[in-house]
Amino acid sequence: MRQRIYIDTSVIGGCEDEEFAEWSVQLFEEFRQGLRITVVSDLTRKEIEKAPEDVRRVLSSLPDTNVENVFLSEEAERLTKSYIDEGVVSAKHIVDAQHIAIASVERVDVLVSWNFQQIVNLLRIHAFNSVNLKLNYPMIEIRSPREVIYGEEI
Repeated sequence: MRQRIYIDTSVIGGCEDEEFAEWSVQLFEEFRQGLRITVVSDLTRKEIEKAPEDVRRVLSSLPDTNVENVFLSEEAERLTKSYIDEGVVSAKHIVDAQHIAIASVERVDVLVSWNFQQIVNLLRIHAFNSVNLKLNYPMIEIRSPREVIYGEEI
């Protein structure tokens, strides 16, 4: 079964960023080949509308057959509120919490991001998962694209 990977905007932008391109580009190549399923939310699509054309082109380069579209549902909104109420992130970072909530509600295999401050952060990952478990959601794997790509070479 192919791995379902939720991507946030930083992963798409990472394809055009010298520091992150190696791993973002490789991940997108695996999406194009159908080795993994790209899970893209309406939130990510909305954010990417504001990005430069070359970044928008990265997402549109994926075949529709390898993309699963998901949405910020009422259930995900409630989970987002729980993350904020529990102090996992502040309301100032609601969009980051929404990404985690959508991915949790959709039960993806892993969420990937280059946002090390609010998302790919061990203390926050534990806190997100604490809320998830408390509310009967599964724990969510949160990794950088580099970890996902190199995790297979062991």
